[in-house]
Amino acid sequence: MTFKLSSILEQDSILVTKLELCQLRLMNNSDFPWVILVPELINIVEITDLKPSEFDKLNSEILQVAKVIKSVFTPDKLNIATLGNVVPQMHIHIVARFKNDRLFPKPVWGHEFKRYSLEKSKEIIHSIKIAINNINT
Repeated sequence: MTFKLSSILEQDSILVTKLELCQLRLMNNSDFPWVILVPELINIVEITDLKPSEFDKLNSEILQVAKVIKSVFTPDKLNIATLGNVVPQMHIHIVARFKNDRLFPKPVWGHEFKRYSLEKSKEIIHSIKIAINNINT
C-alpha cells in the first residue's frame, strides 16, 4: 500500500512542501492563515496509531511549523488541534488567530470560508517556504 491523501484534504488545501514525515498544506481559507500537517503514513487515524519515533517526529514538525506560522503572520494566538470528525485521516491543524478576525474568539471549525486567489496563495506559500528554510539553516 502507498500513502493516499484524503480527497477532502486535497480539495480543501494546497501543498506547501513535504517535510520528513508530513505534507505541509495550506488550507484554502483566506479568513485565517491556516495550515495542516498530514503524516504520509498508511492507516493512521489517531495519534495513538503512531510508533514512538513517528510521534516524536510529528511533534518536532508541529513545533517547527508553529514557529514558522508565528513568525510569518504574528498572530495573537495559535490554535493547534487534531479533530478528525469529518476527515478521519490523521492531520494536525495550525491556525493563526487574531483578536480582530471574523470569528475570534469562537472556533474556526464548521464555517463557510472564502478561498485564496491563486496569486495570494502563491505569495503565502512562498513566505512559509522561506521561513522554513530560515529555521532549518
